[in-house]
Amino acid sequence: MPTQYRIVFWNLENLFDIENSPRREEKVARAIGRDIQGWTQALLDRKIGQLASIISQMGLGAGPDLLGVCEVENQFVLELLVQALAPLGRNYQIVHHETQDRRGIDVAFIYDGNKLTVPSGPGVESVFSHFVLRRNATRDIVQVNFMTPRNRMLVLMGNHWPSRTGGESESAAYRAMAGETLAYFHERVLDIYGPTTPVLALGDFNDEPFDTSLVDYALAQRSRDKVVRGRNPYFLNLMWPLMGNGLGSHYFDGQNVLDNILVNKNLLNPASPIQALLSSANILRYPIMTEKSTSGPRRFGGMGKEVDLDGYSDHYPVEVVLVEND
Repeated sequence: MPTQYRIVFWNLENLFDIENSPRREEKVARAIGRDIQGWTQALLDRKIGQLASIISQMGLGAGPDLLGVCEVENQFVLELLVQALAPLGRNYQIVHHETQDRRGIDVAFIYDGNKLTVPSGPGVESVFSHFVLRRNATRDIVQVNFMTPRNRMLVLMGNHWPSRTGGESESAAYRAMAGETLAYFHERVLDIYGPTTPVLALGDFNDEPFDTSLVDYALAQRSRDKVVRGRNPYFLNLMWPLMGNGLGSHYFDGQNVLDNILVNKNLLNPASPIQALLSSANILRYPIMTEKSTSGPRRFGGMGKEVDLDGYSDHYPVEVVLVEND
């Protein structure tokens, strides 16, 4: 019987450890400065509860099989989130890698260990952190080689590309570097593990599907035929149809699709053992987390911004379903 994997990515908007946390590196404390002032355990607990209330609604109340996240400071806050999700009855495990980001925010995966595993042991590497070269440290691209119960590899690449701070065009070169890095390691995966390896890249790219960083550097295309038949290691960007429906995953001067889901041709071939359900790609916009005045996500705030105790994040989650055949 086929197995489905509901995969979600969500930028959690500054999920930081508490002010004066003993777990924070000194260089990160200097970088975030006064922004962390007033971020108490009570506020962190409230933020965790708000996030968990949304995650628990995913998958018709079963939660996601795998949740990729970004803008998390450390393992500790991820563990708090997993604890808050305990009522779902999932065997949630964490893959987290400290990156070199100046502000200390990372990319991570929370996954159901009953449905996916991360092989480990002597001589086994399953988690890789790919450094994005730029003058100022930024988030790495986190690659995890998951194994399904049928002993098939599924490679996920979690992304949080450099922000548009300072201007979209002024910062575009940094995202082009991130796109080139993603394309390079996509090709390396196919070289090392075989040309039929399924690869899913997702995250907050801080660019839209039509931007150069995605199209020309990450090789993320709109045409399924080009991806399947092309010689280059292309991705298909599943967010194009949602843009046509006027939807956004982030709102700034209108809706923007900054959170993208990219699948390679090995998730598109009808003969492939693991396939992406293209129609399942979606931006999760639960009414309770939506600002009525803008239709954008209701942000929680903090880190120097006003806190809304009934908020969640400044991004909507995005999801896709994969199906593994016998």
